[in-house]
Amino acid sequence: MSATKERAGSTREGGSPAARGQSLAARVATRAGGGVMRVFLVLVALFWLMPTIGLLLSSLRGPRDIAETGWWKVFTAPSELTFENYQRLLDNSTITGSLTSTVLITVPSTVLVVVVGSFAAYAFAWMDFPGRDWWFLLVVGLLVVPVQVALIPVSELFGTIGIFETTLGVVLFHTAFGLPFAIFLLRNFFAEIPRELLEAARLDGAGEIRLFTRVVMPLGGPAIASLGIFQFLWVWNDMLVALIFADSGSPPITVALQQQVRQFGNNIDVLAPGAFVSMVIPLAVFFAFQRQFVNGVMAGAVK
Repeated sequence: MSATKERAGSTREGGSPAARGQSLAARVATRAGGGVMRVFLVLVALFWLMPTIGLLLSSLRGPRDIAETGWWKVFTAPSELTFENYQRLLDNSTITGSLTSTVLITVPSTVLVVVVGSFAAYAFAWMDFPGRDWWFLLVVGLLVVPVQVALIPVSELFGTIGIFETTLGVVLFHTAFGLPFAIFLLRNFFAEIPRELLEAARLDGAGEIRLFTRVVMPLGGPAIASLGIFQFLWVWNDMLVALIFADSGSPPITVALQQQVRQFGNNIDVLAPGAFVSMVIPLAVFFAFQRQFVNGVMAGAVK
């Protein structure tokens, strides 16, 4: 009994053995990991979202109110909020046409990269062919090639074959530069699939196509979803490639908004809601596949 009291007393005086072994910074971090840390993280998140909140509130104010006062004025004068700007946005054929052009570029570019990249990644992971490892090293090497290097030669090539300033040219450019990353990402994920599953399917008479569609694709869903999100966000937010290769008569949303900036003083009531819409759509895609994205990013981290 006395020994127990002595251990309890020593624990009260010096803390637990684990606590005594911790540094001062570790103890401070442990104690601050509760309410204080949560409040701090909430404040950081609000500060990070401040530009987005400001853009949203600006898109709901009239052009005169935007020119005279800041967006924070709505907290004291909520009557300034209106949806007239979005009505003008829908009446602006340039912005609505650019949204359509962006969808026509982004969706095919994403689908082609996902489909072609999945087949190629499966081949590199589970099929034997001459020079497989060397070809994969070549694909990995293409990851470091910057887009700017290919702008002039690809422009000349597209001009020769007649697809310069067309939607097809932009889609092909994005697909070509998206495939190396797609193959690298999916190949590493597919290689983690247990070999026993594939061998069991082969013993049941499954061919390579059926093996890919029935076994690999369901198991690789998180990685494929992550790739789709990466590719969609990259193509949707791109302006450099669109500015050079897209049709000037029907540019994507990034180029259309850049053209509106030249008339900022007159078109701010269209520019603000247009910029917010162009930002909300990829955010909606991200949150729709958020669970698959997290699973794909964390794939292979835990054995």
